[in-house]
Amino acid sequence: MFRRIRDLREDHDMTQKQVAQKLNCSQQVYSNYELGQRDIPTDILIKLSFLYHVSTDYILEISNNPKIQK
Repeated sequence: MFRRIRDLREDHDMTQKQVAQKLNCSQQVYSNYELGQRDIPTDILIKLSFLYHVSTDYILEISNNPKIQK
C-alpha cells in the first residue's frame, strides 16, 4: 500500500508537500505514510481515494483495478 500511494502521487506529478497540503497534514507525516512508518488513518485513505479517483481497495492493494466500483 505504501508503494502504491507513492506511485499514485508520482503518476499525478505531485510532490509530497502538495499532497500533504491537500490532506491537511505536514509533509513529514505524509512522508511517513509513504515509507510505511505510520499507518494511514481511514479518513486520509478516503481523501487519497478521492484525490486520485481510485478505489480504497486499489490503494490497499486488495484490487489491481483502480476504477471505483459502482
